[in-house]
Amino acid sequence: MSKGNSTPLTDELYAYMLAHTPPLDAVQRDLVDTTYRQLPGNASMQSAEEQGPLLAFLVRLVRARHIVEVGTFTGFSALAMAQALPADGRLITCDVSEEWTAYARRAWAKAGVADRVELRIGPALDTLRAMPAGPHVDFAYLDADKVNYVPYWEELVPRMRQGGVIATDNVFYGGGVTDQDATGAAAAIKEFNDRVRDDERMESVMLPVADGVTLSRKR
Repeated sequence: MSKGNSTPLTDELYAYMLAHTPPLDAVQRDLVDTTYRQLPGNASMQSAEEQGPLLAFLVRLVRARHIVEVGTFTGFSALAMAQALPADGRLITCDVSEEWTAYARRAWAKAGVADRVELRIGPALDTLRAMPAGPHVDFAYLDADKVNYVPYWEELVPRMRQGGVIATDNVFYGGGVTDQDATGAAAAIKEFNDRVRDDERMESVMLPVADGVTLSRKR
């Protein structure tokens, strides 16, 4: 098996990559920094810095008007996606924490996109199941509790319009997916990755971005 170009991502190369990626704006930067300062024990849950511009790029690429996000945390990814939406676009984002999402609400308001974002507090499966059952979602971002990735997927896929895209974060799970004896969340991600690979409703590619990102397009 050939790995092709196996250039290691050193700190210097990572900095170079960021320097050649659209920079975070002032509100995005403040939110990222605030998250690490105020929630140091949980800040690793925040999408990587390079994922904000990537998500915005994908939203524009598919000309999304209706986005669903599963897992809000402090709102960095939702902020990046909402800013890429047209003025009449809408993003529904799901989380269970009023504490963490309070940071998100402030950032969305500061960026002037609060009117594009609807935060729904409660179990995400309940939120997804309450949505119209037919295809209507242009773009979805899945980055929540790993043990429920498969149920989330099964709720999202039928609601995606043809050509719609689902981006899923943490599909490497820190390398845990290569453990033959994986348990817990790592085992759940392994099951999810196999389900996505074999799902004929979608075409998918797994990319070595951050902790692994899979992009899936509705056939």
